[in-house]
Amino acid sequence: MTWMILRLVLCLAFIAAVLLFASRVAKKRGLGGATGVIEVVARQRMGRASSVSVLRVAGRVLVVGATEEQVTLLAEVEDEELAAALDAQLARSATTGPAGVDDDPATGVLTRRPALPSRSGGALSGSVLDRGTWTTVVQELRERTVRR
Repeated sequence: MTWMILRLVLCLAFIAAVLLFASRVAKKRGLGGATGVIEVVARQRMGRASSVSVLRVAGRVLVVGATEEQVTLLAEVEDEELAAALDAQLARSATTGPAGVDDDPATGVLTRRPALPSRSGGALSGSVLDRGTWTTVVQELRERTVRR
């Protein structure tokens, strides 16, 4: 019984050492950890294989188009313009209500408004593991399944 516990502890120590070594190698090669130099401010899919992203890179705000084959710089925006646009969108969403839908009182028609971009600056921002990405996907699926 004692031998089994000792063997278990040694196996766990070996696995921890391998994971520690792998994390150090990943950091050395730039694969791990967020450096904070690049932040994805917003991302919008334009088609099945293309998207437009707004990136903040070292104080500059870039609008980039990306496909499977290439990434193209579309424009460079001033940081003040981006902040004003985000604030205007937040103010508009606060007055129109939740769930990405506006009710036009004149016509009684529900109109769709774009989802707010994620402001999280974490290492997982914009990836499959980001909570904001899944929230946006669920909102889009809800909007597509509503009968009109």
